[in-house]
Amino acid sequence: MAAYDLEKLLVVGVASSALFDLSAADAVFRESGEARYREFQEEHIAEPLQAGVAFPFIQRLLSLNDLSADGTPLVEVIVLSRNDPETGLRVMRSIAHHGLPISRAIFMQGRSPYEYMGALNMSLFLSQNDRDVRIALEMGFAAGQVVGSPAADPDGTDLRVAFDFDGVLADDSSERVMQADGLPAFHAHEIEHLNEPLPEGRLSDFLRGINRIQDIEEARVLADPSYNRRVHVAIVTARNAPSHERVVRTLQSWGVRVNDAFFLGGIEKAKVLRVLRPHIFFDDQLKHLEGAADEIPSVHVPFGVVNEPLDAETSQTPHPTSLA
Repeated sequence: MAAYDLEKLLVVGVASSALFDLSAADAVFRESGEARYREFQEEHIAEPLQAGVAFPFIQRLLSLNDLSADGTPLVEVIVLSRNDPETGLRVMRSIAHHGLPISRAIFMQGRSPYEYMGALNMSLFLSQNDRDVRIALEMGFAAGQVVGSPAADPDGTDLRVAFDFDGVLADDSSERVMQADGLPAFHAHEIEHLNEPLPEGRLSDFLRGINRIQDIEEARVLADPSYNRRVHVAIVTARNAPSHERVVRTLQSWGVRVNDAFFLGGIEKAKVLRVLRPHIFFDDQLKHLEGAADEIPSVHVPFGVVNEPLDAETSQTPHPTSLA
């Protein structure tokens, strides 16, 4: 049997806590300990877990495999779980119940398997565990903590993905100018470095993977102009003119693209997100996610200067305006 090659696939790792609502089981663990938690999962093994924050996103992402011309998958989702194999049985049964084409999983009792992201060619890891996410980011991987509610969009077939720019797709070098010197200095810096692409951030490779699927759709549009594109990508950022152009030029230099860009200049992102209704939105600041958390499934990417702990003696208070 030939080895299953992940190199050309868009591979996403998802913790069971991101895929399903484990709040009841987690409460048992916290109140009564691991032994009772194991008993609880076995007692309820025939009860399918309900959708978690990342469920609609993962479901739509996997559905894009039907765009493959030869049946070879375009997307692979692998469960990365702190459960042991026995308690993980309920997770796998729930996956089967919901009809998700997920067959691969890593279960490591009490530990997160994020260290295996590189070996499995993953461009993204989603979890509800903040510590696991932060360690994965420190190791150079792309990771985020899910927050909010699952997307209330059960019947469609499209996939809407939205990203913040600085600290998410790009690194935080421009954000550091903002935090240190304020908005006027930031705009001056971006104009001065307009033709200098920003370094890539943690999620740039994930966007590349999405773009590869969009390339397939573009070919379908050329063959059939009536074809409706299913994948839509947007940037929603607090940047505005004149700092907007560096975003566009940077994406061009990386060879990636988005369909839409919202340069909001301090307008509350929640107002736009409620209209855009993404199945997932990535931002490096929780404060930009909390406003629409009741409606928009979101991912906090705790990367960069705005997520560094403040030292009371040596650190300055961040500037009140942010790029994120």
